[in-house]
Amino acid sequence: MKDLGFASIPAVLQYIRYANHHSLDTQSAIVNAGIDPKVLENEDGRIRGELFQSLIKKLVVLSNNPLMGLHTSQFVQPGSYSVQGYIMMSCSTLEDAIKRIAPFEKLVGDMGVTSLHPKGQDTLVQWHCSYTDPLVRQHMIDNVLSSWFSFARWLANRESSAQKIFLEHPKPEQELVDKYHAFFNCTVEFGCRESGILIPNEVLNTPLRQPNKSLLSTLESHAVNQLSDLDEDKRALSIRVSQSIRAQLKSGVTSKELIARELNITSRTLQRKLVDEGRSYQELLNDIRLQMASDMLKSTQLKIDDIAYNLGFSDGRSFHRSFKSWTGETPGKFRDKFCR
Repeated sequence: MKDLGFASIPAVLQYIRYANHHSLDTQSAIVNAGIDPKVLENEDGRIRGELFQSLIKKLVVLSNNPLMGLHTSQFVQPGSYSVQGYIMMSCSTLEDAIKRIAPFEKLVGDMGVTSLHPKGQDTLVQWHCSYTDPLVRQHMIDNVLSSWFSFARWLANRESSAQKIFLEHPKPEQELVDKYHAFFNCTVEFGCRESGILIPNEVLNTPLRQPNKSLLSTLESHAVNQLSDLDEDKRALSIRVSQSIRAQLKSGVTSKELIARELNITSRTLQRKLVDEGRSYQELLNDIRLQMASDMLKSTQLKIDDIAYNLGFSDGRSFHRSFKSWTGETPGKFRDKFCR
């Protein structure tokens, strides 16, 4: 399964607000998606992208609303974009604000990637969705583009419309097409290769309602630090756990509990933090075992049963099955390639 990264809690909450407003069984959807409801109480927190995708899919089914993506955008707040939203509010023009999307969108999550493309008198703002479920993808694209559209109107304090909307999902029945046109107040094309909004350059030059250069500089510095912390957090825990696994395997014994004790946290906290990064203890253990097994098979004459023992397997058969599942080859065939 593709690693979908993370989603910030503010990005998740717009969907929760929509569900609560329409009296859906929100709590059931949250729990069935595998999300701890307490996690949603921390607006500085994150959840795995796979869990967010699962939640959206369950809400789509519960709502039975083919326009849920458009309608959830009505529950977007500046905080839904984390610090990025406040950065955009402090810009002097709509163009300045839009140019701040791509550099800081990872603070909102790993749901997609934004790019800007000049098109003569217009600018195409494209968004490539990273989520893989076709149903979720359609509603998320609708949500992001309609959220941008509504937020831009609010920032600019004017009812100017886009030139054209491009959506990659197939054209729906005409009644729904009419609703898309009414929402965006412009031409909407379906079945496109990429999704995005074509905006006239004159609209991009619109001054915003509350520019603040001093605050903008402070917010951008804060955002840069947050991005650095995100990258550091992702590197630090996985690297530390991997290093501990490798060191412990040299004595033939390792476990999640031993690693957690070494890091002065509970094994449950260790697992939760790894899950937040889209990893697990078992995945890291398998990665290290494969690396160490490959090295020993290529560069030593140790018996395969001894290698299995050194890597903490209960017996040679367990190691044999695992190694073949990782590489498609048995340990013996793998070694033969380097001993000819």
